[in-house]
Amino acid sequence: MGAFFLSNIYIYTMKKYISLLLVLFIASCSTKSEITISKVLGSPEYPNAKISLDKPTIVDDDYKFIFNVSDYKLGIQTLKDFEYRLANSEKGQHIHFIVNNGPYSAHYDNIFSKKLKDSSNVILAFLSRSYHESVKNKNAYVLTQVGENQIDLNNEFLFYSRPKGTYKGVDTEKLLLDFYLVNTEISADGNKVRATIQNKEFIIDEWAPYYIEGLSKGEVKIKLELIDSTGSLIETHFNPSERTVILE
Repeated sequence: MGAFFLSNIYIYTMKKYISLLLVLFIASCSTKSEITISKVLGSPEYPNAKISLDKPTIVDDDYKFIFNVSDYKLGIQTLKDFEYRLANSEKGQHIHFIVNNGPYSAHYDNIFSKKLKDSSNVILAFLSRSYHESVKNKNAYVLTQVGENQIDLNNEFLFYSRPKGTYKGVDTEKLLLDFYLVNTEISADGNKVRATIQNKEFIIDEWAPYYIEGLSKGEVKIKLELIDSTGSLIETHFNPSERTVILE
């Protein structure tokens, strides 16, 4: 009789314990952060900033690039009228230099050399704030190409910029989603950008920088697609773009 009574108490206790675990599990699932994007507001616009490029020359098997920059200072911190937690370069404002829509290299001086391996190299260079947000005006970028095989640079282009690489600490809370459009515009009734972040899809119809929030630690997969008004992928070079970044 005593053993039966103790057995019932044990079963009752285990049921209560399992029920508590289920409640905690459901609560943890319901409070899990949802991935969101929101427009970054408050960045200085630099409407008169301008960049141009002298004809690249070959020096010791490298291409030498000389950019001319006006109304924009490289190497200084961008003044901000808003609070944010975005990864920021201590070296200041710079040039994002992208070859064939690969990951950019950052350059804090207007003269530098690069080794280009491919026979066809489409190059996009644009002015970047110290926290890696691109300057989006018609004179703030250069699109050119070097090499034997040439493509039509009058096509519509979507270039991937941010996020990039590995993020640590508070930099993981808000990631900058930024891209560059050339020879195209996006709008509610026209072309758009489809951003897929960890299998969650966002349709973007305004060319602007965005915060990504609610990401879990680990690998984050991002795909950007330039689409038309019907949602179909526009067939152009470097479309779509896919990246993986790491949150530690």
